[in-house]
Amino acid sequence: MTMSTFAHLILALFFIHVASATKNVLGSMSKLEVANKIISPDGYARSTVLVGGTFPGPLIRAQKGDEFRIDVINQLSDTLMNTTTSIHWHGIFQHRSNWADGVAFVTQCPIPLNGSFLHRFTVPDQAGTFWYHSHLSAQYCDGLRGPLVIYDPEDPLAHMYDVDDESTVIMLSDWYHKLSPQMYNPPFTPDSTLINGLGRYAGGPKSPLAIVNVEEGKRYRFRIIGASCDPWFNFTIDGHKMTIIEADGIEVEPVDVDSLAVFAGQRYSVVVSADQPVGNYWIRALSNFPNQTFDGGLSSAILRYDGASLEDPATEPGPYVLPFDEAALHPLIDPGAPGIPEVGKADVNINLKLAIDAAAGHYTINNAAFVDPPLAILLQILSGARHPSQLLPQGSIYELPYNKTIEVSIPATDLTPGGAVGGPHSLHLHGHVFDVIRVSGNKSYNFVNPVRRDTVTLGTQANADNVTLRFVTNNPGPWFFHCHINWHLHDGFAIVMAEALSAAATQESQVVPEYWWKLCSAE
Repeated sequence: MTMSTFAHLILALFFIHVASATKNVLGSMSKLEVANKIISPDGYARSTVLVGGTFPGPLIRAQKGDEFRIDVINQLSDTLMNTTTSIHWHGIFQHRSNWADGVAFVTQCPIPLNGSFLHRFTVPDQAGTFWYHSHLSAQYCDGLRGPLVIYDPEDPLAHMYDVDDESTVIMLSDWYHKLSPQMYNPPFTPDSTLINGLGRYAGGPKSPLAIVNVEEGKRYRFRIIGASCDPWFNFTIDGHKMTIIEADGIEVEPVDVDSLAVFAGQRYSVVVSADQPVGNYWIRALSNFPNQTFDGGLSSAILRYDGASLEDPATEPGPYVLPFDEAALHPLIDPGAPGIPEVGKADVNINLKLAIDAAAGHYTINNAAFVDPPLAILLQILSGARHPSQLLPQGSIYELPYNKTIEVSIPATDLTPGGAVGGPHSLHLHGHVFDVIRVSGNKSYNFVNPVRRDTVTLGTQANADNVTLRFVTNNPGPWFFHCHINWHLHDGFAIVMAEALSAAATQESQVVPEYWWKLCSAE
């Protein structure tokens, strides 16, 4: 082989590597084709609902300030699962674009079979780690979930890391061998844990595991996404500590931990230094379900240093001396909860009583279970409804005045007869971040610099948890507020914050495209 031929071979291999590293990355103006495909991410083959034929779906990568134009095309065909769909952009505020939030029966009608829907929105003031997923029934449990990252060219914490790209996104998910329509009733037990779409199940084959490659001496911003349908994960990397710098799209004052609790819907950025001897190290994501193990590579992936042998790690977990504490997370920029710094002194104070109606098979919030209305709630508003009594589903719509401070308290009820068992529940508010003035596991209130995020765990009644949030109604529209355990959402664990209804009607009527209306006429 001549030197020239050798050089061309090296160059070809380089371009193949680059293509393979970036082929599953899309920009802010893209098409997402939703279709069924049989895959076996843990060694067990099943039909799924995927974007672009992969699990997770492709990374959508954008810059702060970008305009998004994402065309969702429904090519589903497997009638054993839902054949309509919708896609939600988890954590994106959708200022002046509530219609594009992607929530079936709340902000839009479902996308019908062979139909499409173009989401148009801008993100002028957000950067960080987000994700997208189906927001129809429990469809994302069948595979429709993927990462969305908005990079900030002027990131104030950029000096802390060297590498932040598609190779440093880590998506944690549970996986089920049954199709979601077969699992609407408990128990909701996952068959495996997947890290970046790969894993193993107990008694199954030695299926490939995800590999995260690092180079000795470099610092990596790992973007960790809790994309589960049910469990939360305790995330660790053998031999390496992590420095938290972001929670749910909000950068925080750096905090060192050696374990990280990641609940459904939550995201974190952590900086990890590749400062250990060259080798292979286990990445672990143990779920809160009983009888979990790392034996045989379950619930695991591999951190592999350049130059390490191509083999499974032999590392051991722990010791863990830097525990995660949500109360220790403080916003880097503009900390402080809105309103008078006293409990119950917001403009509007709401207490949510969580319960379960076992006979009816659904969860309730203040005695009402959310049931998909016959018309999307935004459509009801644009058709003239201006009061909760005029909106369906009745009992699940909370009208909020414009530009006021809202306080929401949510005491855990899992030990109360008829209480909301199946937790700890994680609740997500669309259209906002909120200041968590009382976090789970903590009986004190913090108005000075509480953690600011969009998805929070409610903890447990054993700790007398009463998680309390504050936010300002500066974003008119109907915004879903729900448990992010997808099975619980399917069973009614949700309400809608109907924010500034008149302003929402005026605003959205000016921007809703003609094809948005046609989605509902197609039903």
